[in-house]
Amino acid sequence: MAIDFRRFAVAAAGFSTFLHLYAPQALLPELAREFGVSAAQISAMITASTLAIALTAPFTGAAADVLGRKRLITAAMFAVTVPVLMETIATTPGTLIFWRFIEGLLLPPIFTVVLAYVGDEWPPAEVVGVAGLYVSASSLGGFCGRLVPGIVGDVAGWRYAFLAIAAIGLAGAIVVATKLPREKHFVRSDGFLASGRQMLRHLRNLQLMATCVVGFGVLFNFIAIFTYVSFRLAAPPYDFTPSLLGAVFFTYLVGAVATPWTGRVVMRYGRRALMIGVICVWLVGLALLLASPLALILIGLSVCAGCGMLCQATSTGYVTASANEGRSSAIGLYVSSFYVGGSVGGIAAGALWSAAGWRGVVALSAAVVAMMGMIVILVWSAKPVRR
Repeated sequence: MAIDFRRFAVAAAGFSTFLHLYAPQALLPELAREFGVSAAQISAMITASTLAIALTAPFTGAAADVLGRKRLITAAMFAVTVPVLMETIATTPGTLIFWRFIEGLLLPPIFTVVLAYVGDEWPPAEVVGVAGLYVSASSLGGFCGRLVPGIVGDVAGWRYAFLAIAAIGLAGAIVVATKLPREKHFVRSDGFLASGRQMLRHLRNLQLMATCVVGFGVLFNFIAIFTYVSFRLAAPPYDFTPSLLGAVFFTYLVGAVATPWTGRVVMRYGRRALMIGVICVWLVGLALLLASPLALILIGLSVCAGCGMLCQATSTGYVTASANEGRSSAIGLYVSSFYVGGSVGGIAAGALWSAAGWRGVVALSAAVVAMMGMIVILVWSAKPVRR
C-alpha cells in the first residue's frame, strides 16, 4: 500500500510542535534545584511559551489566509530550532524563560496553519480522521518531548537535553519541507483587513466560541496536571529522577492510540455525545490522581491523557467544520483560547500548589472539566455528523 506523504507530513508537523512545547516538563524539578527557585517560578518556562502562542495564534491565522500555508509552516519549523539552541547556553532562569517565550511565538505558524491546511485539502468526511492523526502525532511528540530530555538530562545534563530536542525538531522540518505538497484548494483572503473582518464574524459564531472555551479547558488541565505531577513524583515517597519523570509520560501514548478512532466514533454518534462521555471518564481519571499508590496515579494520568486528546481531536475537527470561511483565522482563534487556557492553568495551578498542594491542583482541574461538560451539553449541537 502506497504511503500517503501528505498525512505523514501533517503527522511530522504535529510531532515536532509538541516535542518543542513540552520539552522542559521532565526537567523542571532538576532546573528548580540548580537555579534555587520555586516550582511555580521555574514552571514559568511552560507558561511563557503558552502565553506567546496565545498572543500570536490569531494573527498567524490571518497571515496564513493571506500568504498561504506551506511557506509559513516550513519557515516556522526551521526558525524554532534557533531559540532551542539558545536555551542550551542560558545561565539564568530569566534567560531560559525569555527563549521559551520566543520559541512560543514561532509555534503557531506550524500547528494553526497545518490544521487549516487539513480543512482545505481533505474532503469534509475525512477531516476529523486526519485531525485525529495529527493529534495522535502531537501526543507522541509531547511524550518524546518529555522522555528524551529526561533520559538525556540524566546522562549528560539538561543543556544536552535541549540540544537533542533541537536536532529532532530540525529533522521534522526537513520532512515537512520535502513531503508536504503545496496547497491546491487554498482560497487566498483579500487582505489582512478582510481577514480581520472574518475574525469578527467568527466571534458571532456561538458553536465556534463554545468550542474555543472547551479548548481553553483542555490545555488548562494538561498544563496543570502534567506540570505539577512532576513535582509530586519528584518528592518523597516517590523520589523520581528526570528519566523516570520522562517515562511517566508513556501515559500520553494512550491518546496516540485512541485519537485515530475519533472520526469513526463521531460519524456514528456525533461530537456532542462523544464529548459528554469522554468528559465523564476524564473526571474519574482525575479522582484516581488523588490516590497514593503509584499504579493508580499512572492509570489516572493515562485516563486524563486519553480523554484530553479525544476532546482535542473532536474540538479541532468541529472548528474546521463550523467555519465556512477563513479557516486559518478560525483555527487561530481556537488555538489562542487553547493556549490562554494553558497559561491560566499554569499560573492558577502554581498558586494552588503553593497553598493547597497536589489535592488543590486536582480539584481545580476537576472544576474546569465539569465546566467543559456543561458547555457541551448546553451549547453544542446534538445533530450527528452525516456522510
